[in-house]
Amino acid sequence: MDDEERVFGVVDYVVFTLMLLVSAAIGVFYACWGNRQKTTGEFLMGGRDMKTVPVAISILVSFMSAILILGTPAEMYREGTQYYLYMFGLIGAIVVSTVLYVPLLYPLKYTSSFEYLEKRFNSRAARLTGTCILITQQVLYMGIASFAPSTALEAVTGFPTWASIVTVGLVSTFYTSLGGMKAVVWTDVFQSVVMLAGVLAIVIRGISVVGGIDEVWKLNYEWGRIEFFDFNPDPTVRHSFWSLTVGTIIGWSSFYGVNQASVQRYCALPTLQKAKLAVMLNVIGIVVLLTTVCMAGITTFAYYAKKGCDPLSAKDISNANQLIPYFVMEVLGYPGLPGLFVACLFSGALSTMSSCLNALAAVCWEDCLKPVFGESLNEGQKTLVTKLLVLVFGGAGIGTAFMAKNLGGTVLQASLSFTGAASGPLLGMFALGAFFPWANWIGAVAGGVLGLVFPLWISIGAYTVVGTPSGLEYPTYNCSFSNNSISMATTMSTTLTTAEGPSQHTGLSALYTVSYLWYPGIGGGTVIIVGLVVSALTGMNKLGDVDTRYLVPFFDRLVCCLPTPVSRCLRCNQEFKHPKEFGSDDKMPEVISVYNVTRDEPMEMTVPVQGVSFKHHIS
Repeated sequence: MDDEERVFGVVDYVVFTLMLLVSAAIGVFYACWGNRQKTTGEFLMGGRDMKTVPVAISILVSFMSAILILGTPAEMYREGTQYYLYMFGLIGAIVVSTVLYVPLLYPLKYTSSFEYLEKRFNSRAARLTGTCILITQQVLYMGIASFAPSTALEAVTGFPTWASIVTVGLVSTFYTSLGGMKAVVWTDVFQSVVMLAGVLAIVIRGISVVGGIDEVWKLNYEWGRIEFFDFNPDPTVRHSFWSLTVGTIIGWSSFYGVNQASVQRYCALPTLQKAKLAVMLNVIGIVVLLTTVCMAGITTFAYYAKKGCDPLSAKDISNANQLIPYFVMEVLGYPGLPGLFVACLFSGALSTMSSCLNALAAVCWEDCLKPVFGESLNEGQKTLVTKLLVLVFGGAGIGTAFMAKNLGGTVLQASLSFTGAASGPLLGMFALGAFFPWANWIGAVAGGVLGLVFPLWISIGAYTVVGTPSGLEYPTYNCSFSNNSISMATTMSTTLTTAEGPSQHTGLSALYTVSYLWYPGIGGGTVIIVGLVVSALTGMNKLGDVDTRYLVPFFDRLVCCLPTPVSRCLRCNQEFKHPKEFGSDDKMPEVISVYNVTRDEPMEMTVPVQGVSFKHHIS
């Protein structure tokens, strides 16, 4: 590509700058109008009166960021269409979260989701274990998500990577610290529009240049890219039907169901029905976004297959993360479109980072600082502390982004490897508490620690020992380098593929060949197994020791028509009563004061909360 074609014009810079200014302006607006974020409830939870659709969009783009826009097309380009099955795993995770975890956590009205762990296990140590796991996960995710667009902008404009990282970090920290939850949600809505517009521009223009969708499909088929179903049960196979569906359901149930960023949003809605709807609406968003970015991947491959020269093989770009930006600068030649695409990338990074910052400030305040300083500070001082926490974690995210520069492979695998290793134990702790009444706090803490260490160790080993997997063949017949270079590259690729095969690894090193999509399952399974074993050794809870509002009747929820004797057996004879819904739209009842005048003492009274009766002392 000629240098003239690479120019990032004035119009492009204007489009990109406008996106940053609008995002910052939303933060300023919510800092100066409304309740002005003067209380922690307003700053962290938006007053618990947010709107359903904006919250649904915010949940979606909190996890679908620049990593999705860069990494997924690169994956489709390099490895073919099988990755599209990932979408069905995501849909399954959304359904599981809506059925099991939203009804568990929403009625409790906690600001920090980890307060559940403290109440369920009657242990502050369990709560802090979950908090530490989340902080590890979110800081890692922030770093990779903010690094992703920086490498793209450098490829197409020459703008330094370090400057891009700092820009993302400063802008997201600025509007999050000013406007709190409301600013984060409404900037997410704005940024989601920019993201979709940018990806659609790539797909529509790319298909037009290649010669239609039929030609795109035909070229991918000829190069062996069209493959969907691989039922190989070997866990070391990087992508298979099982890892892309089952592994994804396990990993993303953590994000949609119990992750603080998601819980904080659906708990900011006024009713349980709206909370469930906000999570379920993500199915629509997932189908639209993932289908579009996957189409961008195969369209890009078809373009270079027709041209006869893969830019990776020709060394026009240094890594797969730059494929889509390179394609954009070559094909989207209209003024403003490259700027729209870069704005799309940065919108994804900003939405992810702001959501993480808001979540981290909430858990750090509620779980770590509030028990120590909460009584000595007034409401204004508490809000100031949470805003300062946003600044601190913003700096941590920028630092992690610079570390992410050293990761190999695509940003997609890097993000799913490290964050998946942390999301598994998080889900495991909540599942241990919700589905196993006899598990105690010692088991939860031991399981949580080992569940984090084990998959993190595997994910680090996979990068330092095994390296990244090789891809399929690429079109190089029209590239300008010599045939000897091509032959050498082919030989090296074959050697790497052989060396990375599972047969070359024995003992502990064989663990490093396990697919990164199984890391959440490994972490979650470790928590549950270790948690139950340790609970058995240290004294299990008895039935009735745990309040049923902290438990989930798992089989009753998933299979509602089981005969009573069977369902009672499956829930270990734990009695869950299901009274009629209180009022309309699942609203929680107000505080009711009842006093037994005859006996001159408070009465015990059964109060309906989300389909489960439990006893309160009413005074």
